[in-house]
Amino acid sequence: MSIAIYPGSFDPVTIGHVDIIRRASKLFDKLIVAVLVNMEKRPWFTIEERIDLLRKSTEDIGNIEVAGFDGLLVDFARQQNARAIVKGLRAVSDFEYEFQMALTNNKLDPEIETLFLTASAENMYLSSSIVKQVGLLGGEIAPFVPAPVHDEILSRIKQRRS
Repeated sequence: MSIAIYPGSFDPVTIGHVDIIRRASKLFDKLIVAVLVNMEKRPWFTIEERIDLLRKSTEDIGNIEVAGFDGLLVDFARQQNARAIVKGLRAVSDFEYEFQMALTNNKLDPEIETLFLTASAENMYLSSSIVKQVGLLGGEIAPFVPAPVHDEILSRIKQRRS
């Protein structure tokens, strides 16, 4: 069975993330969407909330699992018997960072490969940070996020303004 990991903070999940998940799920028997605890970021949503929003946003995709993790990605991949890590790329700036991470992960475990999927043209500009910024400034975020995420983000924005 071919198993891959698609890691990210997903704070919040966007239609770009779901597009990568959908496309990667066709390449493997099982895709584990791994929600990471990132000490360097201050997330809007708890890890449990992000896992729940991802599950709701991808419930129509049969061969995925959503799980949280903390620590080294290669350790999590080994625990899950995954042999591949999937990374989405939007721009050259993403590639530089992700390439460095791929080389580091390969040094830590040469048996785990990193595969890059480019963002669809209509999603190349999209990031969780942009969604939050547009929402905070009163813009419409519906075109950027899955339906189950929309109201949760608006609720978070109201909380932040209070």
